[in-house]
Amino acid sequence: MQINDLRVAHAPFYARWVTPWLNDPRDAVFVGLIAQCLAFGACGIALFFAGSHVWQLAPFYWAGLLAVFLDRFTLMLHCTSHRQLFAPKYRVLNQCIPWLIGPFFGQTPETYFAHHMGMHHSEENLPGDLSSTMRFQRDRFGHWLVYWSRFLLFGLPELGRYMYTHKRARMLRKIVIGESAYWSVAALALYFRPAAALVVLLIPLFVIRTLMMMGNWGQHAFIAQGGAANPYLASITCINSRYNRRCFNDGYHIGHHLQARAHWTEYPVHFEDNLAEYAKQDAIVFEGIDFFAVWLMLMTGSWSTLARRFVQLPGAPVRDQAEIVAFLKSRVKPVSLLAEAAE
Repeated sequence: MQINDLRVAHAPFYARWVTPWLNDPRDAVFVGLIAQCLAFGACGIALFFAGSHVWQLAPFYWAGLLAVFLDRFTLMLHCTSHRQLFAPKYRVLNQCIPWLIGPFFGQTPETYFAHHMGMHHSEENLPGDLSSTMRFQRDRFGHWLVYWSRFLLFGLPELGRYMYTHKRARMLRKIVIGESAYWSVAALALYFRPAAALVVLLIPLFVIRTLMMMGNWGQHAFIAQGGAANPYLASITCINSRYNRRCFNDGYHIGHHLQARAHWTEYPVHFEDNLAEYAKQDAIVFEGIDFFAVWLMLMTGSWSTLARRFVQLPGAPVRDQAEIVAFLKSRVKPVSLLAEAAE
């Protein structure tokens, strides 16, 4: 098995000028991406002055958002949440991504960090995780709709309550400040420029939160009964995909839950170095697809396509296509909380 995902962070032409500002020179690529996202954000601001042409320009704006920037920005936000981009001397610049750029890409300031770092990685998709997939039948669209609706309608108050009950006052305070600032600006924008506010701020917010729920569902769709606390048995890994090459190896989700602070270039190496353990644990690995494709195949019942993308790890049980389908189906059933407690 040959891995062609990113093992080296290719230094951009500007790397020598920005490296002294960074915690890790391998992250120089993010500085260029920040500049690109700021330029796109300027286009969003321009729409507030486009008058009656906003809805005519909206399809072009959304096309750029979805096809060029949204995935890469979101995973830059993810990477820099785990490992701060700028060195301590310049740490104020770390606020640029969540505060200055994030609102143009559907992210309210501070909330992603609190949800992902303060809650999700603490709870690891177990019952205390507000985005846990355990209790759902994970190939049922109706179950996903319940999951998605709860996140959209109650995700923020539940996150606030989680921070309060777990005595994480600093994170709770940041959530309140970030959400208050975002919605204050959004309310003013809706009052003075309602069309532009919808196009630039509110519709992207709805889209990215939907995509994040699709992605998290795909990442944690296949869970072994009695194995929900084991990243090998509660997550999946996607290798050799365009998504990994665009989005900083995000497909290595098992490795990410095993080593959350590893640099994004290290995950393919970690996967290869621990291939025997992946096989021993009977971990689920797909090739050539990403989490969103996994979600779509689950929702449409495309089991044969999933089976063809399933990687037969050296040392893992050998299965034919029918056995792979049966194996995958066994991993999408609701997980017994009693069995997990017994573990």
